[in-house]
Amino acid sequence: MKLQAVESSMIEAVGYDETTSNLEVIFNSGKTYRYFEVPKTVYLELMESDSKGSYMLSDVIDCFPYEQVKKRRR
Repeated sequence: MKLQAVESSMIEAVGYDETTSNLEVIFNSGKTYRYFEVPKTVYLELMESDSKGSYMLSDVIDCFPYEQVKKRRR
């Protein structure tokens, strides 16, 4: 999955895998999370959002199953 850097005070980069519907987010804290069963529309809305952090809080975090990714190679 290729990650794209984003302008955000909360998020460093975002990636989406259409095959698995997984959304991967690297937060500025350095922690990486993978969210499962995320519709492509949610990913597109996140990328178009003026405030990616607010969008994550309202529409992704605690809305989809997730796991913390231990180590990710960039």
